Amino acid sequence: MNTGGIKIILMFSFPSCCDCLAHICRRKKELKARTVWLGCPEKCEEKYPKNSIKNQKYNIFTFVPGVLYQQFKFFLNLYFLVVACSQFVPSLKIGYLYTYWAPLGFVLAVTMVREAVDEVRRCQRDKEMNSQLYSKLTVRGKIQVKSSDIQVGDMIIVEKVKLATAIFLLCVCVCVRVCVSASSGSCFIRTDQLDGETDWKLKVAVGCTQRLPADLFSISAYVYAQKPQLDIHSFEGNFTREDADPQIHESLSIENTLWASTVVASGTVIGVVIYTGKETRSVLNTSYAKNKVGLLDLELNRLTKALFLAQVVLSVVMVALQGFVGPWFRNLFRFVVLFSYIIPISLRVNLDMGKSAYGWMIMKDENIPGTVVRTSTIPEELGRLVYLLTDKTGTLTQNEMVFKRLHLGTVSYGMDTMDEIQSHIIQSYSQTQSAGPKVRKSVSSRIHEAVKAIALCHNVTPVYESHASVNGETESAEADQDFSDDNRTYQASSPDEVALVRWTESVGLTLVNRDLTSLQLKTPSGQILSFYILQIFPFTSESKRMGIIVREESTGDITFYMKGADVAMASIVQYNDWLEEECGNMAREGLRTLVVAKKSLSEEQYQDFENRYNQAKLSIHDRALKVAAVVESLEREMELLCLTGVEDQLQADVRPTLELLRNAGIKIWMLTGDKLETATCIAKSSHLVSRNQDIHVFKPVSNRGEAHLELNAFRRKHDCALVISGDSLEVCLRYYEHEFVELACQCPAVVCCRCSPTQKAQIVRLLQQHTANRTCAIGDGGNDVSMIQAADCGIGIEGKEGKQASLAADFSITQFKHIGRLLMVHGRNSYKRSAALGQFVMHRGMIISTMQAVFSSVFYFASVPLYQGFLMVGYATIYTMFPVFSLVLDQDVKPEMALLYPELYKDLTKGRSLSFKTFLIWVLISVYQGGILMYGAMVLFESEFVHVVAISFTALILTELLMVALTIRTWHWLMVVAEFFSLGCYLASLAFLNEYFDLSFITTWPFLWKVSAITLVSCLPLYIIKYLKRKFSPPSYSKLSS
Repeated sequence: MNTGGIKIILMFSFPSCCDCLAHICRRKKELKARTVWLGCPEKCEEKYPKNSIKNQKYNIFTFVPGVLYQQFKFFLNLYFLVVACSQFVPSLKIGYLYTYWAPLGFVLAVTMVREAVDEVRRCQRDKEMNSQLYSKLTVRGKIQVKSSDIQVGDMIIVEKVKLATAIFLLCVCVCVRVCVSASSGSCFIRTDQLDGETDWKLKVAVGCTQRLPADLFSISAYVYAQKPQLDIHSFEGNFTREDADPQIHESLSIENTLWASTVVASGTVIGVVIYTGKETRSVLNTSYAKNKVGLLDLELNRLTKALFLAQVVLSVVMVALQGFVGPWFRNLFRFVVLFSYIIPISLRVNLDMGKSAYGWMIMKDENIPGTVVRTSTIPEELGRLVYLLTDKTGTLTQNEMVFKRLHLGTVSYGMDTMDEIQSHIIQSYSQTQSAGPKVRKSVSSRIHEAVKAIALCHNVTPVYESHASVNGETESAEADQDFSDDNRTYQASSPDEVALVRWTESVGLTLVNRDLTSLQLKTPSGQILSFYILQIFPFTSESKRMGIIVREESTGDITFYMKGADVAMASIVQYNDWLEEECGNMAREGLRTLVVAKKSLSEEQYQDFENRYNQAKLSIHDRALKVAAVVESLEREMELLCLTGVEDQLQADVRPTLELLRNAGIKIWMLTGDKLETATCIAKSSHLVSRNQDIHVFKPVSNRGEAHLELNAFRRKHDCALVISGDSLEVCLRYYEHEFVELACQCPAVVCCRCSPTQKAQIVRLLQQHTANRTCAIGDGGNDVSMIQAADCGIGIEGKEGKQASLAADFSITQFKHIGRLLMVHGRNSYKRSAALGQFVMHRGMIISTMQAVFSSVFYFASVPLYQGFLMVGYATIYTMFPVFSLVLDQDVKPEMALLYPELYKDLTKGRSLSFKTFLIWVLISVYQGGILMYGAMVLFESEFVHVVAISFTALILTELLMVALTIRTWHWLMVVAEFFSLGCYLASLAFLNEYFDLSFITTWPFLWKVSAITLVSCLPLYIIKYLKRKFSPPSYSKLSS
């Protein structure tokens, strides 16, 4: 048995080489209802999808065209492809072919290698998941099969803590644990990876198969199931056994199924596979992964278009000044090619390599161990986020309930005083055994009554691990009533209930056994108290309470116990003056409160109730209302016993992390599949909603009129958090999408509960459309995958329940608290560095284009290149590449400062580091420096043109190195190395550049002073301006640093 909790992701990602063509070419297969024969996949009428995971973007045929499409859909790369191709036309040829094709080929090679590495990693992860072994039942016995080989119709055995990989219908549920007897045919499953709900769900086997002998292949039976659909809360089908006389027909519902991405929590399940692969509910609710493009890339793409426009205008001006003589159209194109360096191809290379460097730095950060960068193209997005959409279960909380508080009205007990309760219980039961408690209202007896009520009023079942004998048969602990504490665990539909029963065990009153009609408690002295269960009234989201009527075996006393939410119980219990106040106090502490009450019934009272209750259950019309009315007749003037407080343990440092993100100007929305009360409680306890903030709970609405009224009521509220359910949200979005999103975006926090995976993704897309701000989604379960893929930046947490979210995400972290450093430090650095790097690379291209323009205008507007061959290649690579790329090591503030003052993050979201304003400043710098370098060289050169080239090019290299030094804010030793290495490379290469330079001239003093003078004039004013700006108008971060 696997006890490690294997998790399998079922996500299908179609090759996205060209989305529009793919959608045209691919005909969507129509989903149909099906007939599935037990254990006979060969009888299936149709071919069903393979039960395998596929996260790859490409296959062997679509990889090259797919990657090329993704590259050339950007204007920058497409532009360079056209320019490079133009060099094959003799009349348009400006320089050597390799000066155009080598950089372009290098860019494509780097991109393809990176994509290939990512694709191989995805393939390996998929292969690992598809190779998970499961037990399959065949005529010859049990065999092991890979999860990818599971077919519709197979009989699969799913053991405890093993994740389902397909959608099953439970045929037989044989529990090897004593949670239920084998004959009851039921088990619990966990669905938090599918719908986000923390409650365990009870699943029931098909009745007629549960009574069969061990061999399921001795019968001829089939299942008719509805077609695959999105709804995870419903299922319709029929089970038919043909070989019986007469034929046996049973209707099937959601309680007979086990969905993919759910975990069996108790027992062992044998199921027939109904849906596989992309027809499972979890995959149908998962959106396809899209190729994400960062906002910075889009901004740079816009700037390159502006540069291209400037390039065309400059070329037209040059041709116009020529007087449009001769083949002017050819000359125009030659000028366009000549000025093509205004848009540097190295921009793409530098940015891509920078992104890879940022990813490496994130993964090597010791403060956030285990962080993985899965999408290396969008690290800058981490520095531009405005909305963070987070899951609750497993992300903000650990889903581990701990009993924290017991309040009796006059006295309250916390974690540090639980030993007092234990001593009272021991004392109370020792008195009961001797003479019974004398004083009814003593503290000891009140504690005894409260603990007893909590130990009885629940739906918890104690489970005992079975001990396997040599021949593999299990010896049920239930058979010999071995109620030892060592191997007992509790199972229930709600973790709150388990926390309460565990607490009663810790104070001395232990639940040792339970079946459908009775339960047993063990006292501190070891005595077993037996109770008959007469009636159970389960918890519903409408009633918000649950009740139980029990008869004590030893005394025959009948007692009605009830517990529920304070809003439901306040009108049921006798008048008191403390309940409302204490509930408010506990809620502010983030505790989930339950009010516990009881009512003693005489035999006559109970018989009268039972008769009315049974009669109501038999009525044809308004059965539910009549049953509720009968139960409510009991729920009057009940004796208030206690108020309990249970805490859902938060993940480590959730509160300070949320506060950090709020101070950074990030708006946080919590999207969960859990109940409204639970979600509201966690929002308070995690300080997602601050203590002094009001909460507006959006009332359930079902039509346009109700939605209109509730939106108007909400509009009148100011600075309050919003809590809304998925159903109400759907109605609001159907009729008042714009108004709702506008109001919700003004809230400091929003909580959406009972959200389906599809709704989570829909909310992300709504925020993107209506606000145009960058969104981030974070989650840990399979139900968060759609949201993570839809967001501009998806972060997955490797939770206890597996890796569905982390594998689908762009960034994977191990704890929620790591998101603070990921955004404040790495997001900031990535964005700031890429903005500086991108603009500097463009400056490098604009300065040489300015020099070319000055040169052409002086020499009668000739379309002749200023620098040829290796000079141009060397300028873009070995001479300036390393210092420019070293900007990826720059930082404006230290990591500690960025975390201490998260308000600095707000400036990043405004996009001021890369805007048309900053771009214009760089254009002016480039024009100034290019003009000075070219005119200076032409004024100072003496006799030969080759001297102009030598002076201007050397001054250009020195200017670029000095400009890098001017741009750097925090020096790193590698930056110094890069500067001197590049300078050394240039000086060393001068010996081999006799084709371009006069070697006898460049070793003379006139050359040195002319180069120095031009370089000084081009750079010194900028250094002076920078000094004055930092002195009189320093940026916010420099004030903090000082």
